[in-house]
Amino acid sequence: MFPKDTLHREDSLKFLSGSVEGFHVGSKTALAWRGVRHNLPAREPLSLWGEGRILLPPWFTDRFPARYSKRNLFSPELPKGFGLQPLPETPDGVLVSEPERALLEMLSEVGVYQSIEEARNIMEGVRSLRTDTLAVLLKHCLRVKVRLLCVSWAEELNLPWAIAARKAAGRSRDQSRWTARLKDGTVLNIKP
Repeated sequence: MFPKDTLHREDSLKFLSGSVEGFHVGSKTALAWRGVRHNLPAREPLSLWGEGRILLPPWFTDRFPARYSKRNLFSPELPKGFGLQPLPETPDGVLVSEPERALLEMLSEVGVYQSIEEARNIMEGVRSLRTDTLAVLLKHCLRVKVRLLCVSWAEELNLPWAIAARKAAGRSRDQSRWTARLKDGTVLNIKP
């Protein structure tokens, strides 16, 4: 950057994507960029994901508040880049999680960066998911909490894709209740 130049978020993200395998915009940020939001604050940190361990450089985080997650949310058998596409208005831009993947990424952050109430409110706005894409992601999802939250809340919220989610997650109603203490101290109880 030259003096008096301005860094643009999309260009900076594209630059960072060249140094990290699987780098993409995910979770709540991806949902918001794809039109699903709930009370999004003006300076909400960008949720960035990737497969490698990195520290976001200060020149980036000083201008664009962000957090980076290297969670193994899906099994290695999931095809690389599944559920990731640039936004339609920037076909050469950075990869952004499609709604099905972004939803599961957001659910993985519940109790860590994401409050239960806000996650549930956001999920309520995700009415039209592609069930075939969601099924593939749920079948490859390694996190029990994510699969259970997805199925349980989809049914409670009467979302049109709830039955497909239960079938894909392999969850039957006769399985036992799942309880966990989240990093924020909240106890999460999910009924079968």
